[in-house]
Amino acid sequence: MNPVLRGSISYFRLIEVRGVLHDLDGWIRRKLRCLLWRQWKRPATRHWKLQQRGLDAHRAWKSACNGRGPWWNASHMNDAFPKRFFDTLGLVSLPDTRQRFQFD
Repeated sequence: MNPVLRGSISYFRLIEVRGVLHDLDGWIRRKLRCLLWRQWKRPATRHWKLQQRGLDAHRAWKSACNGRGPWWNASHMNDAFPKRFFDTLGLVSLPDTRQRFQFD
């Protein structure tokens, strides 16, 4: 995924609108959280994994059993999987990469 992100930011490096990159970056991370949610198929697994990531037991159980879809729950997983989690995995951040290409 990183080569695609780097290539697209190289192609659009002269873009003037910063908000678009921030929104796209947030969308990508939310989609990855959504994929994690789908991998944890059972509510018990979701509860256990969310507790492992630092959520308290009540909040983790409430999130695991709310019956809503993965996209809705991905926004709530932001506390368990913040941006720095994906940064430690090596995922490229679009706004940060764009700043490296600036010719100020």
